[in-house]
Amino acid sequence: MSILSSSTNQKALALGAIAGIRAMTAPALLSNHFHHSPTIFLEGTKLGYLQKSGVATGTKLLAVLEMLGDKIPNVPDRIKPIELLPRVVSGGLVGATLAEANGESRITGGLLGVVGALASSYVFFFLRTRLVKITGLPDATFALMEDALALKAGSAILK
Repeated sequence: MSILSSSTNQKALALGAIAGIRAMTAPALLSNHFHHSPTIFLEGTKLGYLQKSGVATGTKLLAVLEMLGDKIPNVPDRIKPIELLPRVVSGGLVGATLAEANGESRITGGLLGVVGALASSYVFFFLRTRLVKITGLPDATFALMEDALALKAGSAILK
């Protein structure tokens, strides 16, 4: 098993962190990226499906639905197992895919993605909770900020 390059390490961890903010945004951005810039390293692999047009479209739709759902009152906290599990799986998926796309170990990349997703799930949960309490602004205000951050940072990671 090879050790991932520093750049791949950083991208796997960072895109995993995006998955911790919004579980479907990370795979949507990654699938869109590889659909428009396919790599031979993913062709014929178990993760190659992420380069397909239909997958790119479907994950974008799911990401939008997740963003809308996040604004619904009484949605379980992202650190509850039912909400944390998809973030962790998503982080692992994007980390493994980035590693494989760079000809590196998808296991190491996946683990870094999981770590990023777990860390950011907790950080952004407590940050958002604290900001609502301190500012008195509606939770949806910070939810929209998270959406924007996930999209902007995720896009920057893949450039």
